[in-house]
Amino acid sequence: LQGSGLVCGVAFFFLLPLHSAYGDVSYSFPEEMKRGSVIGNIAKDLGLEASRLSARNARVDTEGNRKRYCDINLSTGDFIVAERVDREELCGEKMSCILRFDLVLESPLELHRISLQIQDINDNTPIFPKDTIKLEIAESAFKGARFRVNAAHDADIGQNAVQSYTLQRNDHFALSVQTTVAGSKYGELVLDKELDREQQQELKLLLTAVDGGTPQRSGTVVIHVTVLDANDNAPVFNQAVYKASLPENSPLGTLVLTVSSTDADEGMNGEVTYEFSRMSDKTRKVFTLNHVTGEMTVAGALDYEDESKYEMFIEGKDGYGLSSDTKVIIDITDVNDNAPVIYLQSLTNPIPENASPGTEVGIINVQDRDSENNRQVRCSIQQNVPFKLVPSIKNYYSLVTTGELDRELVSDYNITITATDEGSPPLSSSKSVQLSVADVNDNPPVFEEQSYKAHVTENNNPGSSVCSVTARDPDWRQNGTVIYSLLPGEVNGVPVSSFLSVNGETGVIHAVRSFDYEQFRSFKVHVVARDNGSPPLSSNVTVSVFITDVNDNSPQILYPAPEGNSFMTELVPKAAHGGSLVSKVIAVDADSGQNAWLSYHIVKSTDPGLFTIALHSGEIRTQRDISESHSMKQNLIVSVKDNGQPSHSATCTMYLVISDNLAEVPELKDLSYDESNSKLTSYLIIALVSVSTFFLTFIIVILAVRFCRRRKLLFDGAVAIPSAYLPPNYAEVDGTGTLQSTYNYDAYLTAGSHTSNFKFIRSYNDNTLMLVFGFEL
Repeated sequence: LQGSGLVCGVAFFFLLPLHSAYGDVSYSFPEEMKRGSVIGNIAKDLGLEASRLSARNARVDTEGNRKRYCDINLSTGDFIVAERVDREELCGEKMSCILRFDLVLESPLELHRISLQIQDINDNTPIFPKDTIKLEIAESAFKGARFRVNAAHDADIGQNAVQSYTLQRNDHFALSVQTTVAGSKYGELVLDKELDREQQQELKLLLTAVDGGTPQRSGTVVIHVTVLDANDNAPVFNQAVYKASLPENSPLGTLVLTVSSTDADEGMNGEVTYEFSRMSDKTRKVFTLNHVTGEMTVAGALDYEDESKYEMFIEGKDGYGLSSDTKVIIDITDVNDNAPVIYLQSLTNPIPENASPGTEVGIINVQDRDSENNRQVRCSIQQNVPFKLVPSIKNYYSLVTTGELDRELVSDYNITITATDEGSPPLSSSKSVQLSVADVNDNPPVFEEQSYKAHVTENNNPGSSVCSVTARDPDWRQNGTVIYSLLPGEVNGVPVSSFLSVNGETGVIHAVRSFDYEQFRSFKVHVVARDNGSPPLSSNVTVSVFITDVNDNSPQILYPAPEGNSFMTELVPKAAHGGSLVSKVIAVDADSGQNAWLSYHIVKSTDPGLFTIALHSGEIRTQRDISESHSMKQNLIVSVKDNGQPSHSATCTMYLVISDNLAEVPELKDLSYDESNSKLTSYLIIALVSVSTFFLTFIIVILAVRFCRRRKLLFDGAVAIPSAYLPPNYAEVDGTGTLQSTYNYDAYLTAGSHTSNFKFIRSYNDNTLMLVFGFEL
């Protein structure tokens, strides 16, 4: 890395390869050029693409607070004058006046040193220190005597400085131009004709100083010569050149040095006084001289960074005008009085959180106006941030990332850069850099739960709320805005959108339709949460919807079948003992749970107390032994109730005949006799029809009785219902009144007309016979 002064002292584990370049280009141009004047085309001279200068943030940097006298035209690549350039103000009497700048380009970082040689133009007029030069010359001065005259000062240099002097024509003096070791010219009056005080006590001569510039400039001074008596020795300084060194923090009044001279004359002719003969106005404000003692002291503030060296002339003159001069050189030594200054040249802010480690996010320039060790600087940043400083070109550093950034963890960094020099005592300065991390859509929405369960009561109102899902996205703004939707699918072959809908903003799921527990009891849907990033990220969750049963179905009696006006009759043996199973009422309920828990009750019977029914199974049994006193025809009205709230019920009528064989059974049509007088007409009609078909029916009954006796079936065992009685959507549930055993039903013959049914029901558990008569009108 090339550079002249600043080295960062941060301990780095590795250095990133930086694409950098370093090159020099020099220009020479005259001072006082107008603003906007073109010095040269720096893009062409450095081989740069002018069209890329703006994109690469090309700029001219200066050290410290120095004015930016030049700038670059980003469109053309021309190097132009930006401020008035005054060589005398910048460099004083120095023969070489050079300004140095840095041309900085980014992406990749490049640094080019630009040197500007400021050419002097003749823009200053020679000026004498005083308007009048007073000389006292003794009348005894011999022809050829020389008298030095204070030189004129011209702020220009070289050919533009004072080149010659001319003296107004007179009778006594001629002019001789001399050149000092330093190259400056001064005039000496040469006595060409002796003076005579009695004839002329004083003379006034006009001396003109002329420079060599174009156009030529001149300045004049009046020399007032007073003719005195003899003074033939000029003062002689002890040293031809006086040198001193001062630290820049020297307080006012500090003694710099003492000049001294001797004069061989006596009295007033030997008394020497001192004064500055040639010095700049700037120097005149910094130092003062005791005219009698020759002591030179500090009268103004010294700043090494402003001026590191002063040169001047001191003239010693005796009482009668003879003089000589000596040169004084004062070197200002540097003191560590300037803390390093940190300049933030460029900064990428905010930084994308997906920036890879090693990404350059800023360029920093560190400067210290001091010199040597006082100028050496160590740079560092705090260690708890994912950034570091990498030395680049000269006193430039790159601020780069060292790890992954995550805006969701840390969204802002306050980085403090500290620069410390190696002076004694060391000085340091700090600069805070605020960096923000820009959001990238790197987080998908995450649901608060892994799955959701919703319970909905059947017969719900369409549009009612089912449940709510919530997904969080830690990203920012649109990257963290979550939109909900249902994943397309089907439930029992029907699109899921026919069942549910979701609010895209709130995640509240609503029912589109009313649910029926008896159709389906549960289903699943998938909800998708998608953010508004680019590209969008999403996640989904399963929502299980469970339909809660409502007691909206009444019990359905399967046996005995309540269809139409048909009735079924069962035979009860006369010898049946108490506790014998007579029949069974079979019922189901499409609901579930306690809504399907059925209970059976006999609400009305021909002979109360003769039969009883099991509360939960529906089995009808004799409560006591059958006797001759009991009526042959027994009618039972059974009520079946569920356990829901409110409860639903259904009723059926069970017809029983106490007999051992069909021969003892009177007319079958009378079995349907209802004690209610309202049905008397119906029984008369039945009796009339029965007489008409009596003969055929009697034959069939006789044959059936004979057949049944051979089978010797006893009436013991539970009654079953053929599958024809079951509803198509019936599902058997244990403990709800459904059939527990398996039964077969066989139809053997038909008694009476084509509308009558005659069935036997056979149980495989026992040999009990059950006769079932079915008649339909």
